[in-house]
Amino acid sequence: MAPSGKSLADTEDKILVGAGEQPAWLTLAFANRHGLVTGATGTGKTVSLQVMAEGFARAGVPVFAADIKGDLSGISRPGEAKDFILKRASDLGLTYQADEFATVFWDVFGEQGHPVRATVTEMGPLLLARMLDLNDVQEGVLNVAFRVADENGLALIDMKDLRALLDAIIPEAGKKGADAAADPLAPIRKAAQSFGNVTRATVGTIQRQLLVLENQGGTKFFGEPALALKDFMKTDRDGRGMINILVADKLLQNPRLYATFLLWMLSELFEELPEVGDLAKPKLVFFFDEAHLLFNDAPKALMDKIEQVVRLIRSKGVGVYFVTQNPLDVPDRVLGQLGNRVQHALRAFTPRDQKAVAAAAETFRPNPKLDTGKVIMELGKGEALVSFLEGNGTPAMVERVLIRPPSARIGPITPEERKAIMDASPVKGKYDTEIDAESAYEVLQNRIAGTAATAEASSGGVLGKLGDIAATIFGTNVKRGQLSTTQVIARNVARSVTDKVVGGIAADLGKQVGGSLGSSIGRTLVRGALGGLLRR
Repeated sequence: MAPSGKSLADTEDKILVGAGEQPAWLTLAFANRHGLVTGATGTGKTVSLQVMAEGFARAGVPVFAADIKGDLSGISRPGEAKDFILKRASDLGLTYQADEFATVFWDVFGEQGHPVRATVTEMGPLLLARMLDLNDVQEGVLNVAFRVADENGLALIDMKDLRALLDAIIPEAGKKGADAAADPLAPIRKAAQSFGNVTRATVGTIQRQLLVLENQGGTKFFGEPALALKDFMKTDRDGRGMINILVADKLLQNPRLYATFLLWMLSELFEELPEVGDLAKPKLVFFFDEAHLLFNDAPKALMDKIEQVVRLIRSKGVGVYFVTQNPLDVPDRVLGQLGNRVQHALRAFTPRDQKAVAAAAETFRPNPKLDTGKVIMELGKGEALVSFLEGNGTPAMVERVLIRPPSARIGPITPEERKAIMDASPVKGKYDTEIDAESAYEVLQNRIAGTAATAEASSGGVLGKLGDIAATIFGTNVKRGQLSTTQVIARNVARSVTDKVVGGIAADLGKQVGGSLGSSIGRTLVRGALGGLLRR
């Protein structure tokens, strides 16, 4: 029953998450102090996430959440007044009213949402090394590559840019003196070596790891147009926060890519947003599902970055909520930053499970009326132990509560519903077409091509080379009996050109040889080889 016997609802400064002997209020002014939602599989974590996301949206706070199983997509459609939902609402003293929320779907692979892209430069060597599972030496070479790109004005946008740059910093074995000086990429190779010993073997290992990432679909993540994070921080026409859902079922097949991508988003928010201090409500709330993937085997440098982002992004007005099965999945130095807690049931079947129960119980402010460690194992589906920050920012005593029912649909939407939502999306067309701008790959290819052209000119000139090509095609350096069909046609074309040069050749050439071949041979080869006799 509702604690006071009165109907409960969200207020201007609080979100009602559930109720037991006391209502469980999540205060918006403390929502940027981060949070943790934990519990065993099937105990109701996703519903708790949806309830909080709906509350933030109603309060005008944009939300970003990863949708692992597709269940969260139902937040975009009205809920249904089913018997168990009406009963739960009645037990809590709530008046159930179906609702739906403005939703934008995102998908790294561009299949079930708008594509999400970042440039290689934005990702940076630290996160990219994590994504590629590089060791310290390989990460060092990757840092050298980024430094060389910066000093030479080489934009790293997509995977082919990074591959071209890695090829460019490989030392050329066996080249000395004039040969080394003639290498168009010599300055880049020299710059790379000045930072340390860059070996062919190490670069080759990085290239192979890039191939693994490409095979897993990572190529689609790097490119332009890159995501503008301000598109996450919008409200709808009614002033309610937009809910951004990352479709992550396929992305989760590569856990390292998934975790690194979400960490990149947090890092970009941290770097781009201005300091705002403590606000009446957050500017954005970020739900990180399957959060244990972020911390698994993370090197110290990465853990330091995660802790820094979590600790300081609060002052940018962003709240981060980690969702995982076990509180032990989150390192202590991060766990200490998470002030708002929702703990669903845990099962103590193994010694590690028992340790997790004890750890979860110890993180709550004790309630004399509850044996927290015992209750954690007794909670039913849809029940939770909660403790939110209150007053001057201190944790409330832990309470056993029933989580309120969501107002929107519980469960996934249909493909047809998803398509309709995407067609009406406020960012439709902005990210859906990839752009291949000039970047490191094109610049390096132009340098190589420019050197090749210079060498060609010094050994006889362009016209001389074209003359050789024309001689081969027209058959003037081949015995009559050895002419190919193409050479016979080309020789006839050349004779026709000589006979009809004054009377206009292009039209007649098309008649004799055929439109496609006449155009190709006439304009490209004959014009060049015979000094521009043909004109358009």
